[in-house]
Amino acid sequence: MRLAFLFLVSAVAFAAPCITATPGCTEWVALAGGPSRSLVYRTYSLDVRNERITRALIVVHGQGRDADNYFRTSLAAAFLAGALDDTVVVAPRFASNDGPGCRDSLAQDEVGWSCSGDTWRSGGVAANYPKLTSYDFADAILRKLARKATFPNLKVIVLAGHSAGGQFVTRYEMANQVHESLGVPVAYVVSNPSSYAYPDPARPGPETAPEFRGFSDARNCTTYDRWPYGLQDRTGYSAQLTADQLKKQLAARPVTYLLGEIDILPLGGFDNSCPAMAQGSTRLARGLAFAGYVNHKYGAHHHAVVVPLCGHNARCMFTAEPALPILFPNL
Repeated sequence: MRLAFLFLVSAVAFAAPCITATPGCTEWVALAGGPSRSLVYRTYSLDVRNERITRALIVVHGQGRDADNYFRTSLAAAFLAGALDDTVVVAPRFASNDGPGCRDSLAQDEVGWSCSGDTWRSGGVAANYPKLTSYDFADAILRKLARKATFPNLKVIVLAGHSAGGQFVTRYEMANQVHESLGVPVAYVVSNPSSYAYPDPARPGPETAPEFRGFSDARNCTTYDRWPYGLQDRTGYSAQLTADQLKKQLAARPVTYLLGEIDILPLGGFDNSCPAMAQGSTRLARGLAFAGYVNHKYGAHHHAVVVPLCGHNARCMFTAEPALPILFPNL
Protein backbone atom coordinates (compact mmCIF):
# COMPACT_ATOMS: atom_id res chain seq x y z
CA MET A 1 0.00 0.00 0.00
CA ARG A 2 2.81 2.42 0.90
CA LEU A 3 4.60 1.73 -2.40
CA ALA A 4 1.40 2.40 -4.33
CA PHE A 5 0.96 5.68 -2.47
CA LEU A 6 4.54 6.76 -3.22
CA PHE A 7 4.09 5.87 -6.88
CA LEU A 8 0.93 7.99 -7.03
CA VAL A 9 2.64 10.97 -5.42
CA SER A 10 5.56 10.65 -7.82
CA ALA A 11 3.26 10.41 -10.85
CA VAL A 12 1.42 13.57 -9.81
CA ALA A 13 4.59 15.51 -9.10
CA PHE A 14 6.18 14.58 -12.42
CA ALA A 15 3.10 14.74 -14.58
CA ALA A 16 3.44 16.07 -18.11
CA PRO A 17 2.83 19.80 -18.58
CA CYS A 18 -0.72 20.92 -19.32
CA ILE A 19 -0.41 22.45 -22.80
CA THR A 20 -3.91 23.33 -24.01
CA ALA A 21 -5.69 26.64 -23.47
CA THR A 22 -8.73 24.88 -22.03
CA PRO A 23 -10.38 24.82 -18.58
CA GLY A 24 -8.34 21.74 -17.73
CA CYS A 25 -5.19 23.90 -17.67
CA THR A 26 -6.63 26.59 -15.40
CA GLU A 27 -6.89 27.11 -11.68
CA TRP A 28 -8.05 29.80 -9.27
CA VAL A 29 -5.79 32.08 -7.26
CA ALA A 30 -7.38 33.42 -4.08
CA LEU A 31 -6.87 37.12 -3.39
CA ALA A 32 -6.70 38.60 0.10
CA GLY A 33 -7.44 35.19 1.57
CA GLY A 34 -10.64 34.72 -0.47
CA PRO A 35 -13.41 34.34 -1.34
CA SER A 36 -12.31 36.77 -4.09
CA ARG A 37 -10.37 34.93 -6.76
CA SER A 38 -8.88 35.24 -10.24
CA LEU A 39 -8.15 32.73 -12.99
CA VAL A 40 -4.81 31.64 -14.42
CA TYR A 41 -3.78 29.24 -17.14
CA ARG A 42 -0.76 27.19 -16.08
CA THR A 43 1.30 24.25 -17.26
CA TYR A 44 1.62 22.73 -13.77
CA SER A 45 -0.46 23.00 -10.64
CA LEU A 46 0.54 25.88 -8.38
CA ASP A 47 -0.36 23.81 -5.31
CA VAL A 48 1.20 20.37 -5.99
CA ARG A 49 4.83 19.81 -5.02
CA ASN A 50 7.06 19.63 -8.09
CA GLU A 51 10.81 19.25 -7.67
CA ARG A 52 11.51 19.41 -11.41
CA ILE A 53 10.55 23.07 -11.76
CA THR A 54 13.53 25.43 -11.81
CA ARG A 55 11.96 28.41 -13.61
CA ALA A 56 8.64 30.21 -13.70
CA LEU A 57 7.38 32.40 -16.54
CA ILE A 58 4.34 34.63 -16.02
CA VAL A 59 3.02 36.30 -19.17
CA VAL A 60 0.45 39.13 -18.93
CA HIS A 61 -1.97 39.55 -21.83
CA GLY A 62 -2.78 42.71 -23.77
CA GLN A 63 -5.87 44.90 -23.70
CA GLY A 64 -7.99 42.13 -25.28
CA ARG A 65 -7.73 40.13 -22.03
CA ASP A 66 -7.02 37.02 -24.14
CA ALA A 67 -5.09 35.03 -21.56
CA ASP A 68 -5.78 31.85 -23.52
CA ASN A 69 -3.95 33.17 -26.59
CA TYR A 70 -1.06 34.42 -24.47
CA PHE A 71 -0.86 31.01 -22.84
CA ARG A 72 -0.55 29.43 -26.31
CA THR A 73 2.18 31.91 -27.23
CA SER A 74 4.03 31.17 -24.00
CA LEU A 75 3.77 27.44 -24.64
CA ALA A 76 5.24 27.93 -28.12
CA ALA A 77 8.13 29.89 -26.65
CA ALA A 78 8.73 27.26 -23.95
CA PHE A 79 8.74 24.51 -26.59
CA LEU A 80 11.28 26.36 -28.73
CA ALA A 81 13.46 26.95 -25.67
CA GLY A 82 13.23 23.29 -24.63
CA ALA A 83 11.84 24.46 -21.32
CA LEU A 84 8.42 22.81 -21.04
CA ASP A 85 9.55 20.19 -18.53
CA ASP A 86 11.34 22.41 -16.01
CA THR A 87 9.37 25.67 -16.31
CA VAL A 88 5.94 26.44 -14.93
CA VAL A 89 4.22 28.81 -17.36
CA VAL A 90 1.42 31.02 -16.00
CA ALA A 91 -0.96 33.32 -17.92
CA PRO A 92 -3.29 35.32 -15.65
CA ARG A 93 -6.63 36.70 -16.84
CA PHE A 94 -7.75 40.20 -15.89
CA ALA A 95 -11.43 39.69 -16.66
CA SER A 96 -13.92 42.50 -17.25
CA ASN A 97 -17.60 42.66 -18.09
CA ASP A 98 -18.55 46.27 -17.36
CA GLY A 99 -18.39 47.84 -20.83
CA PRO A 100 -19.42 47.37 -24.48
CA GLY A 101 -16.08 45.78 -25.38
CA CYS A 102 -15.79 43.78 -22.17
CA ARG A 103 -18.23 40.91 -21.86
CA ASP A 104 -16.20 38.29 -20.04
CA SER A 105 -18.26 35.79 -18.11
CA LEU A 106 -17.34 36.06 -14.43
CA ALA A 107 -17.60 33.06 -12.13
CA GLN A 108 -18.79 33.35 -8.55
CA ASP A 109 -16.39 35.52 -6.53
CA GLU A 110 -14.22 36.19 -9.59
CA VAL A 111 -12.61 39.63 -9.52
CA GLY A 112 -13.60 41.92 -12.39
CA TRP A 113 -11.71 44.96 -13.64
CA SER A 114 -12.85 48.14 -15.32
CA CYS A 115 -13.14 47.97 -19.10
CA SER A 116 -12.11 51.58 -19.61
CA GLY A 117 -8.95 53.48 -18.88
CA ASP A 118 -5.72 52.19 -17.39
CA THR A 119 -7.15 50.59 -14.27
CA TRP A 120 -5.93 47.01 -14.44
CA ARG A 121 -2.69 47.75 -16.26
CA SER A 122 -1.57 50.37 -13.71
CA GLY A 123 -2.48 48.79 -10.39
CA GLY A 124 -5.98 50.23 -10.06
CA VAL A 125 -8.79 48.88 -7.92
CA ALA A 126 -11.17 46.13 -8.99
CA ALA A 127 -14.67 46.99 -10.19
CA ASN A 128 -16.37 44.57 -7.80
CA TYR A 129 -13.81 44.35 -4.96
CA PRO A 130 -12.69 47.94 -4.26
CA LYS A 131 -10.13 46.84 -1.65
CA LEU A 132 -8.20 44.84 -4.26
CA THR A 133 -5.88 46.09 -6.99
CA SER A 134 -4.60 44.35 -10.10
CA TYR A 135 -1.10 44.33 -8.62
CA ASP A 136 -2.43 42.36 -5.65
CA PHE A 137 -3.20 39.60 -8.17
CA ALA A 138 0.42 39.61 -9.36
CA ASP A 139 1.63 39.61 -5.75
CA ALA A 140 -0.50 36.53 -5.04
CA ILE A 141 0.90 34.63 -8.04
CA LEU A 142 4.49 35.45 -7.11
CA ARG A 143 3.95 34.34 -3.52
CA LYS A 144 2.46 31.02 -4.65
CA LEU A 145 5.35 30.35 -7.00
CA ALA A 146 7.94 31.20 -4.33
CA ARG A 147 6.64 28.66 -1.80
CA LYS A 148 9.41 26.15 -1.15
CA ALA A 149 6.88 23.49 -0.21
CA THR A 150 5.57 23.53 -3.78
CA PHE A 151 8.57 24.42 -5.94
CA PRO A 152 11.64 23.68 -3.78
CA ASN A 153 14.10 24.03 -6.68
CA LEU A 154 12.75 27.19 -8.26
CA LYS A 155 15.68 29.46 -9.14
CA VAL A 156 14.10 32.38 -11.02
CA ILE A 157 10.75 33.94 -11.87
CA VAL A 158 10.34 35.96 -15.07
CA LEU A 159 7.36 38.31 -15.29
CA ALA A 160 6.69 39.37 -18.89
CA GLY A 161 3.97 41.27 -20.69
CA HIS A 162 3.28 42.53 -24.19
CA SER A 163 1.48 45.75 -25.21
CA ALA A 164 -0.99 46.55 -22.39
CA GLY A 165 0.65 43.66 -20.54
CA GLY A 166 3.97 45.44 -21.03
CA GLN A 167 2.46 48.51 -19.41
CA PHE A 168 1.37 46.33 -16.50
CA VAL A 169 4.85 44.87 -16.06
CA THR A 170 6.83 48.12 -16.31
CA ARG A 171 4.69 49.81 -13.65
CA TYR A 172 4.43 46.75 -11.44
CA GLU A 173 8.21 46.39 -11.55
CA MET A 174 8.69 49.81 -9.99
CA ALA A 175 5.76 49.59 -7.54
CA ASN A 176 5.55 46.06 -6.16
CA GLN A 177 6.40 45.46 -2.52
CA VAL A 178 7.19 41.72 -2.68
CA HIS A 179 10.26 41.66 -4.92
CA GLU A 180 12.84 41.54 -2.12
CA SER A 181 10.89 39.26 0.21
CA LEU A 182 10.17 36.24 -2.00
CA GLY A 183 13.47 34.42 -1.63
CA VAL A 184 13.51 33.81 -5.39
CA PRO A 185 14.98 36.31 -7.90
CA VAL A 186 12.45 38.02 -10.17
CA ALA A 187 13.27 39.50 -13.59
CA TYR A 188 10.93 41.68 -15.63
CA VAL A 189 10.44 41.65 -19.42
CA VAL A 190 8.60 44.66 -20.83
CA SER A 191 7.53 44.16 -24.45
CA ASN A 192 6.20 46.91 -26.75
CA PRO A 193 4.05 48.96 -24.34
CA SER A 194 2.51 52.19 -25.55
CA SER A 195 3.72 54.17 -22.53
CA TYR A 196 5.85 54.19 -19.40
CA ALA A 197 5.69 55.86 -16.00
CA TYR A 198 8.47 58.43 -16.10
CA PRO A 199 10.16 59.04 -12.74
CA ASP A 200 10.42 62.81 -13.26
CA PRO A 201 9.05 65.54 -15.58
CA ALA A 202 11.80 65.22 -18.21
CA ARG A 203 10.80 63.85 -21.60
CA PRO A 204 12.74 63.01 -24.76
CA GLY A 205 13.30 65.78 -27.25
CA PRO A 206 12.84 65.35 -31.01
CA GLU A 207 14.24 62.06 -32.24
CA THR A 208 16.70 63.97 -34.41
CA ALA A 209 18.07 65.53 -31.20
CA PRO A 210 17.42 62.92 -28.52
CA GLU A 211 18.33 64.86 -25.38
CA PHE A 212 15.97 64.93 -22.40
CA ARG A 213 14.49 68.15 -21.11
CA GLY A 214 11.41 69.67 -19.57
CA PHE A 215 8.33 68.94 -21.66
CA SER A 216 7.78 71.94 -23.92
CA ASP A 217 4.01 71.52 -24.26
CA ALA A 218 3.22 71.03 -20.57
CA ARG A 219 0.75 73.94 -20.60
CA ASN A 220 -1.43 72.28 -23.23
CA CYS A 221 -0.84 68.70 -22.12
CA THR A 222 -1.47 69.00 -18.40
CA THR A 223 -1.69 65.23 -17.79
CA TYR A 224 1.71 64.35 -19.23
CA ASP A 225 3.25 63.72 -15.80
CA ARG A 226 0.23 62.18 -14.06
CA TRP A 227 0.05 58.48 -13.25
CA PRO A 228 0.30 56.23 -15.20
CA TYR A 229 2.50 58.40 -17.48
CA GLY A 230 4.40 59.97 -14.58
CA LEU A 231 4.38 59.80 -10.80
CA GLN A 232 1.93 62.58 -9.99
CA ASP A 233 -1.57 61.87 -8.62
CA ARG A 234 -1.04 58.15 -8.19
CA THR A 235 -3.95 55.96 -7.22
CA GLY A 236 -4.37 52.31 -6.29
CA TYR A 237 -1.41 50.10 -5.40
CA SER A 238 1.33 52.57 -6.39
CA ALA A 239 -0.04 55.26 -4.05
CA GLN A 240 1.22 53.21 -1.08
CA LEU A 241 4.82 54.23 -1.83
CA THR A 242 6.55 57.59 -2.08
CA ALA A 243 7.92 58.85 -5.37
CA ASP A 244 11.47 58.35 -4.07
CA GLN A 245 10.73 54.72 -3.24
CA LEU A 246 9.34 54.14 -6.73
CA LYS A 247 12.41 55.69 -8.32
CA LYS A 248 14.77 53.53 -6.27
CA GLN A 249 12.86 50.35 -7.05
CA LEU A 250 12.66 51.21 -10.74
CA ALA A 251 16.44 51.55 -10.94
CA ALA A 252 17.35 48.60 -8.72
CA ARG A 253 15.32 45.82 -10.29
CA PRO A 254 16.36 43.81 -13.37
CA VAL A 255 14.45 44.77 -16.50
CA THR A 256 14.74 43.90 -20.18
CA TYR A 257 12.78 45.93 -22.73
CA LEU A 258 11.90 43.76 -25.74
CA LEU A 259 11.16 46.12 -28.60
CA GLY A 260 9.96 45.20 -32.07
CA GLU A 261 12.17 46.56 -34.83
CA ILE A 262 9.10 47.40 -36.91
CA ASP A 263 6.71 48.37 -34.12
CA ILE A 264 6.64 51.84 -35.59
CA LEU A 265 3.01 52.16 -36.77
CA PRO A 266 0.00 53.42 -34.79
CA LEU A 267 -1.67 50.01 -34.70
CA GLY A 268 -2.88 47.55 -32.07
CA GLY A 269 -4.32 49.99 -29.55
CA PHE A 270 -1.49 52.50 -29.95
CA ASP A 271 -1.81 55.30 -27.39
CA ASN A 272 -1.78 58.61 -29.28
CA SER A 273 -2.89 60.74 -26.32
CA CYS A 274 -0.79 63.80 -25.54
CA PRO A 275 0.92 62.29 -22.45
CA ALA A 276 1.88 59.22 -24.47
CA MET A 277 3.07 61.22 -27.48
CA ALA A 278 5.26 63.22 -25.10
CA GLN A 279 7.31 60.01 -24.70
CA GLY A 280 7.97 59.52 -28.42
CA SER A 281 6.23 59.02 -31.73
CA THR A 282 6.38 55.20 -31.86
CA ARG A 283 6.51 52.32 -29.39
CA LEU A 284 10.06 51.53 -30.49
CA ALA A 285 11.20 55.11 -29.92
CA ARG A 286 9.48 55.27 -26.54
CA GLY A 287 11.09 52.08 -25.31
CA LEU A 288 14.60 53.03 -26.40
CA ALA A 289 14.22 56.47 -24.87
CA PHE A 290 12.89 55.24 -21.53
CA ALA A 291 15.54 52.53 -21.14
CA GLY A 292 18.29 55.00 -21.98
CA TYR A 293 16.94 57.60 -19.59
CA VAL A 294 16.60 55.42 -16.49
CA ASN A 295 20.07 54.01 -17.10
CA HIS A 296 21.69 57.39 -17.58
CA LYS A 297 19.78 59.44 -15.00
CA TYR A 298 19.08 56.89 -12.29
CA GLY A 299 21.96 54.45 -12.64
CA ALA A 300 19.80 51.49 -13.62
CA HIS A 301 21.25 48.54 -15.52
CA HIS A 302 18.27 47.83 -17.71
CA HIS A 303 18.67 46.26 -21.15
CA ALA A 304 16.91 47.19 -24.38
CA VAL A 305 16.80 44.42 -26.97
CA VAL A 306 15.44 45.20 -30.42
CA VAL A 307 13.89 42.08 -31.98
CA PRO A 308 14.48 42.03 -35.75
CA LEU A 309 11.51 41.89 -38.12
CA CYS A 310 8.87 41.96 -35.36
CA GLY A 311 6.11 44.53 -35.15
CA HIS A 312 3.33 44.75 -32.59
CA ASN A 313 2.85 41.01 -32.27
CA ALA A 314 3.31 38.99 -29.09
CA ARG A 315 3.85 35.67 -30.88
CA CYS A 316 6.63 37.14 -33.01
CA MET A 317 8.25 38.85 -30.02
CA PHE A 318 8.19 36.00 -27.52
CA THR A 319 9.17 33.20 -29.91
CA ALA A 320 11.99 35.12 -31.61
CA GLU A 321 15.49 33.75 -31.10
CA PRO A 322 16.78 36.77 -29.10
CA ALA A 323 13.83 36.54 -26.69
CA LEU A 324 14.16 32.89 -25.66
CA PRO A 325 17.20 33.18 -23.33
CA ILE A 326 15.61 36.25 -21.74
CA LEU A 327 12.29 34.53 -21.03
CA PHE A 328 13.99 31.24 -20.09
CA PRO A 329 17.35 32.16 -18.56
CA ASN A 330 20.04 29.52 -18.15
CA LEU A 331 20.44 28.50 -14.52
